[in-house]
Amino acid sequence: MILVNLLPHREAARKRRREVFFAALGVAALIGGLICGAVYSWYLAQIETQRDKNNFLKSEITRLEGQIKDIATLQAEIAALRARQNAVEDLQGNRNMPVYLLSELVKQLPDGVYINTMRQENQSVLLVGVAQSNERVSELLRNLANNSPWLTRPELIEITASTLALTPRDQRRVSNFSMRVGLKRATDVKAASSAAAGATPAVPGAAAKPAAAAASAAPAKT
Repeated sequence: MILVNLLPHREAARKRRREVFFAALGVAALIGGLICGAVYSWYLAQIETQRDKNNFLKSEITRLEGQIKDIATLQAEIAALRARQNAVEDLQGNRNMPVYLLSELVKQLPDGVYINTMRQENQSVLLVGVAQSNERVSELLRNLANNSPWLTRPELIEITASTLALTPRDQRRVSNFSMRVGLKRATDVKAASSAAAGATPAVPGAAAKPAAAAASAAPAKT
């Protein structure tokens, strides 16, 4: 016996394929949604992490700015304290400057030179006096320029010849002079002494031999 299928099998197969397609499409949409949700959540987590880092950095920057302000304040206070300390040291050192000035003048004045007046203005000293000759004045200038740790840069302002009457019959030719000399501060003298003490020669004997030779070759001073 022959069986004939009179049902619309083509339409049923088409319907099954359509149902499978829509089911696959739904599964794909569901998977795509899950993937998009996961990516979105990951980006949200990254954004939140970066936001926390930014907030931490902002708080640290604010804290460091406060510390920088404190450091700047401390540096200003330290500079002010150093300035006060230097001022006090200068006052203490300059308090004895008249003593150093008189002591150096006594040491450096050659025979035949006399100081009549002396006036100090800050670090400059004006000396007015009389000498037996111009050579005595030159010797005084050399002594002040080379031999004194407290006096520096002597400058001859004026020198004039005159006659000094010791008695009615004894008259002598003298030189009236005025000069200006600089007076060093105590801090400058200490700095120069420290620098001189730190500069030691590599071979002590090598420095002593030229000095001895120069001393022996120098003419005797009368």
